[in-house]
Amino acid sequence: MKSAVENLTPTRVKLNVEVPFEELKPNIEAAYKTIATQVQVPGFRKGKVPNKLIDQRVGRGYVIETAINDGLNGFYQSAVQDMKIRPLSRPEVEITEVPDPTAQDGQLLFTVELDIRPEIELPEYSGLEVTVEAAKASDEDVVKALDELRGRFGTLKDVDRPATDGDFLTLDLTAKIDGEEVDSAVDISYQVGSGTMLEGMDEAVTGLSADESSTFETTLAGGEHTGKAAEVTVSVKAVKERELPDANDDFAQLASEFDTIDELRADLAKRSSEDKLVEQGVEARDKVLEKLLELVEVPVPESVIEEQLEQHFNSESSHSAGADHDTEEHRAEVRGNTEQAFRNEIVLDAVAEKEEIGVSQNELIDYIVTSASQYGMEPNQFAQMLDQSGQVPMIVGEVRRRKALAKVLELAVVTDTNGETVDLSDFVRPAGDVEQAESETAAEEASEDAVEASAVESDASASDTDEADAESTKA
Repeated sequence: MKSAVENLTPTRVKLNVEVPFEELKPNIEAAYKTIATQVQVPGFRKGKVPNKLIDQRVGRGYVIETAINDGLNGFYQSAVQDMKIRPLSRPEVEITEVPDPTAQDGQLLFTVELDIRPEIELPEYSGLEVTVEAAKASDEDVVKALDELRGRFGTLKDVDRPATDGDFLTLDLTAKIDGEEVDSAVDISYQVGSGTMLEGMDEAVTGLSADESSTFETTLAGGEHTGKAAEVTVSVKAVKERELPDANDDFAQLASEFDTIDELRADLAKRSSEDKLVEQGVEARDKVLEKLLELVEVPVPESVIEEQLEQHFNSESSHSAGADHDTEEHRAEVRGNTEQAFRNEIVLDAVAEKEEIGVSQNELIDYIVTSASQYGMEPNQFAQMLDQSGQVPMIVGEVRRRKALAKVLELAVVTDTNGETVDLSDFVRPAGDVEQAESETAAEEASEDAVEASAVESDASASDTDEADAESTKA
């Protein structure tokens, strides 16, 4: 079999494939055997019908057509491997020549057009310079953290005064559109200033005391009238304020593993410093990636982006978001995000290949344990779901790209706005995943069995898109 590739664009190629008759013969013989089980000829059992009789019954042309259809995907896959291309899209196949049914020679010629992963030339990324905001834990940060902890152990008490920011209210709500009531709720708990309910709510309830009400205009954010303007009446039934426990040794023993409030404050100060470092690390990571992408040209395949856009807007989540979800403005936003994600993937995959970055079993399990908690699932259950849906290779690719980005960040020069060098060695962990937290051993063991088989089979470079299947474009 002979193959040749023609570059149409930086992301799209045309394969010209030539299959000589000799290589098509095994497929023709297999086609005869298949058809022999499908036709009935008096005097012959199914599967035992001679080839000549099959030619008489269905025609030699049908046999060759069956052989081509059954073998086309294999020929396509071989051509892809020979040309060392990595498909991104479903192939568009056109058969231009088939063997003459009346002769024992000829050839199969077909062309394939498809999008492929673009080849890029990585710039020198060692020593990229980025600047992040100066960040240092202050006494105010410690006080804030301590107050938040005290708030978890606080109690609510009724107060006889107008509501102010931070108060907790018990409310009744009634929503009307054009004077007709469309929704209502009673005994709702709401903290003034939280902004977790309707737009305009905070302004409407601030200053109200118990047994007082107010009406305001807003846009409904839930239910069948989502997005519609409504008149909402809010009635305050109770105003409560949170009473915080005293910050003393007794509280430290109640709320932590420490015996004294001074020990608790010291721990909160340490945690605040760690949080500031994480903030700097995240900022540096994002800026390093942005700077790296500015140094390299990544062509984006239009058809792949269009397909992902259609998948996004045709998904159930999109339909449930309302009729105004698919707007020109929102579509442009999603397109931009999709193109950016594609560029990120191509560049980080290239870094991973250059740095020979792999993914270990433990790293994969760490990722699964962390992700499972975000979805509120048990690690073992989440791992089995990934395995059954064939998404383990995709997860391997994601972990590998995170490690690649961590490597670029490790090699970068990071300074803050005060001109001081920022040490991110504690942020860039040896495992390379800058977002994962340490996982408990028991959780790791729970998920290990479920992912072991798939993880072992998944190559570290499994981020490449699976080769498209040509069977859907049979002759």
